[in-house]
Amino acid sequence: MSLYQRIREETARRADALWTVATALHADPETAFREHRAAKLLTGELERAGFEVRREAAGLPTAFTARAGEGRPVVAFPLEYDALPGLGHACGHNLIAAAGLGAALVTEAVRDGTAGTVLAVGTPAEEGGGGKALEVEAGVFDGVDAALMFHPGVYDWVRAPLTAQEQYRVGFRGRAAHPTGNPTEGIDALAALIELFNVLSALGRRLPEGSHVQGIVTEGGTATNIVPEYAEGRFGLRAVTTAALDELAQQLRTAAEGVALATGTAVTVERASVRYEHFRDSSVLSERFAGHLDRAGIALTAPTPGVYLGSSDIGNVSGRVPAIHPFVAIMGADGSDHTPEFAEAAASERARRVLTAVVEALACTAVDILGDADLRGRAWADLHLTAD
Repeated sequence: MSLYQRIREETARRADALWTVATALHADPETAFREHRAAKLLTGELERAGFEVRREAAGLPTAFTARAGEGRPVVAFPLEYDALPGLGHACGHNLIAAAGLGAALVTEAVRDGTAGTVLAVGTPAEEGGGGKALEVEAGVFDGVDAALMFHPGVYDWVRAPLTAQEQYRVGFRGRAAHPTGNPTEGIDALAALIELFNVLSALGRRLPEGSHVQGIVTEGGTATNIVPEYAEGRFGLRAVTTAALDELAQQLRTAAEGVALATGTAVTVERASVRYEHFRDSSVLSERFAGHLDRAGIALTAPTPGVYLGSSDIGNVSGRVPAIHPFVAIMGADGSDHTPEFAEAAASERARRVLTAVVEALACTAVDILGDADLRGRAWADLHLTAD
C-alpha cells in the first residue's frame, strides 16, 4: 500500500473525531487571547496521541506547541481557533484548528520513523491580536522547515493574496480656550486632526493598488464651548507588501508632522497594533498541496488579479519559513467571510467534506517535505528569492 493511500485511510478513520472537534469549537466560540477551552480541547487531543505539549508558548496563555519526533526537518501546522466578537466562527477558524490537528495526527501516525519532527502550533488571536507574529518574535518557528495551513473561504485559490497591515495612533495637542471669550488664545487640536484626515484623503487618491488608510476619531474634545486641547485618531494602514506598508507609515508620519507645523500643535504618532506582514507564498509547496487536493476533486486556481483578502499574521511566519495558506471554498463566491452566513457554513456538510480533503492533502504534503530533501531545498530557495 502506498504512503498516500495509508494517509487516505488514516484520515478517513479519524474523520468523525475531527469533525466533532470542529463542531465543538464552532459551538463554543472564544475571542482573541481568551481561547482557553479551545486550547484545552486541542492540547488534550494531541497529548492523547503522544505529542509532547508545552502550554503558554511565547508567554501567551492560550498558545501552545505540540511536538512528535525529534530533529530536522520540522513540519509545523499552525492552528487558529479564535472567533469574532458577535459573529462566532465567521472566519472558519474552527476548521483551521481541526485541519491542523488532523494533519499533525495523521502525519505522525503514518510516517513510520521517518526522521524529523511534526509540530502543531497553537496560534491564538489571529483576528487582530497577532498570535503568530508574537510567536515568531519569541522564536517559536525557529528551526521549522515548512508551515502548512489552509483557510476556508469562498474561493478555491492555491495561494492567499494577503496584504500587510498595522494601525497607528495619532494625537494632536493644542491649547484649550473659550471659543468666544478668548478665541485667539486657543490652539484647536481637533481642527488639526480633521486637517490630517483631509490630507490623507488627498493622499489616498494616488496610492498604489492594494494600499489604503482608513481612520476614525477616538478623542475629539469634551464640550462644544471649549477649544479642544487634545484630539486623537486611530488609522489602519494596508499595503500589498510589507515594504510598501513601511512607506505608507512614513507618509502618515510626514503628513501628521506637517499638519502639526501648520497648526501650531504638537503631534505624536505611535504604532497601536501588532504589524501583520504580507504573505509570501511558497509556490513549490503550494503546488504540491494543490496536486494532492486535486485527487479529492477540489481544483485550486490562481487568485483573481487585483483581489486582496485582508491580512493575517501567517504573513509574519511566511517571511521566515516556507509556508502555504491556500483558500478552499465552503460556500459560493457570492458570499463573504465575517458574516453570519459564513459562520453557518463553517459547520455545514460542505465544510465537513472540505475538512477531510484538506487534512489528507496537508498530511500528504507534510510527508513529502519530511522525506524529500530536494523539495525542502527548492522551498527554501524559493523563499530566499521572494523574501523582499
